[in-house]
Amino acid sequence: MIVMIIVKIGGRALEQGLDNVLDDLKTLYDRGEKIVFVHGGGDIVTFYSKRLGIEPKFVISPSGVRSRYTSPEELEVYLMVMAGKINKEITAKMLRRNIKAIGLSGVDGKLLLAERKKRIIIVDERGRKRVIEGGYTGKIKQVNAEVLLSLLEKSFLPVIAPIAYGTEGELLNVDGDQAASEIAIAMKANTLILLTDVQGVIIDNNIVSCIKVKEVKEIVKSVGMGMNRKIILASRAIEGGVKRVIISSALISNPIINALKGSGTVIEP
Repeated sequence: MIVMIIVKIGGRALEQGLDNVLDDLKTLYDRGEKIVFVHGGGDIVTFYSKRLGIEPKFVISPSGVRSRYTSPEELEVYLMVMAGKINKEITAKMLRRNIKAIGLSGVDGKLLLAERKKRIIIVDERGRKRVIEGGYTGKIKQVNAEVLLSLLEKSFLPVIAPIAYGTEGELLNVDGDQAASEIAIAMKANTLILLTDVQGVIIDNNIVSCIKVKEVKEIVKSVGMGMNRKIILASRAIEGGVKRVIISSALISNPIINALKGSGTVIEP
């Protein structure tokens, strides 16, 4: 199996730190590192949804995880922005750096196969649990690692938008961190790097340098929405065989290289 790094970037980190990240990718790519790049971009989707008169809706699970509720109307915007604007702009920037990039979504080659959440449990504004129709959000069930392996063997760098092919043939929104975690597990990656707009997991104004999987349940109680999801999915990646997961900032110089040197928070077995 190829030794590789999975890198995921999303949100404000994508808008503010992408060029620094791509400069690092170029350095690593030229060294012969095998890299898979996963992007999010929910803030950009929200911007275009509002421009089209579609008000985004977010829901909170009983475990405190906040996620986008994907209506049929919002799914259309999500597909256009994620697989179109964001994915192709990132791919083009890599190509301009002479990186042999190829832009994909999880639909291509059934790269990401997901099951639609027909019903979901949410906590409403009154703090009460309710069951609602699930919309077009999916949970990844399978990653077609063969697609990525064949591309990596030919020195391509896959750039993946978090859209999945549903088990009933539908298109589904899947969380970018979930996509990166499941890809890292399927590819038996050495390292998964989750780039964000903060320096790592911060508790009481201090960066937590290392988290063991056994500590995750307690740690997630002390962090905000968004970061809790990252820690949970980082833990899942470690349990699935990934050697280490690093949560670090995309807004510093050499963000990937510094993350590989231990900058940010490292989640370990």
